[in-house]
Amino acid sequence: MATGWAGDGAVQDQIDATVNDAVSRARRQLKNGPGLLRCEECDAKIPEARRKAVPGVRLCVTCQETHDEEASAGLYNRRGSKDSQLR
Repeated sequence: MATGWAGDGAVQDQIDATVNDAVSRARRQLKNGPGLLRCEECDAKIPEARRKAVPGVRLCVTCQETHDEEASAGLYNRRGSKDSQLR
């Protein structure tokens, strides 16, 4: 289906380009290189398997879980949830 002056696949091409740009941006933000041998917060040893699995790792699993919980704590809007609207 052609719309205006756009070619037949123009909309899908734009969607693909947007997704590819987002993926490229996310990949650039990933840490790389060798990870730390010890956690930068609690100084616990970071296992070799974790260092291989997560390039550029800086935290042990325990500290990373705590960091992730704190980062996501403010993302949930209780007022906007479906449960709170049903009460």
